[in-house]
Amino acid sequence: MNALQSRVRVRWGIVALVVAAVLGAVVYAIDRFVLDFSPLLGPGFAVVLALLAAAYIQALYRSWGYRLDDDALELERGVVTNVETAVPYVRVQHVDTQRGPLDRLLGLGQVVVYTAGSRGADVTIPGLKPDQARDLRNRLRDLAIESEPEDGV
Repeated sequence: MNALQSRVRVRWGIVALVVAAVLGAVVYAIDRFVLDFSPLLGPGFAVVLALLAAAYIQALYRSWGYRLDDDALELERGVVTNVETAVPYVRVQHVDTQRGPLDRLLGLGQVVVYTAGSRGADVTIPGLKPDQARDLRNRLRDLAIESEPEDGV
């Protein structure tokens, strides 16, 4: 299995810190204006949440992997629930690369695979170098084209 770039942990960590800060502020506001329990409740909640998120991010990073098999893209991921996904190349409709602002800042990208019969993206592989994401996108596209059934005419 191919691993993700280690910088994806930083990306996930930044998102987790923002969520922890917002939730800590909400808990602080509820405590301040409703409960009046302790002024440290909100910040304490945010710190505990951030520590739990850090442990979860480490476990998630170790669990993530992908590989290109002969007939399908294979993915493994998950901490609490381990998910193994096989996306047959013949089902691939199109493949995108995406890089949001945080991804660009960290030098990361992701590959998004869309399959037949789905309304949205079926598979996203985060935490790739931009060149690696482009190469994977092109390889998946080529494998999808190669696996198309031949025209019966």
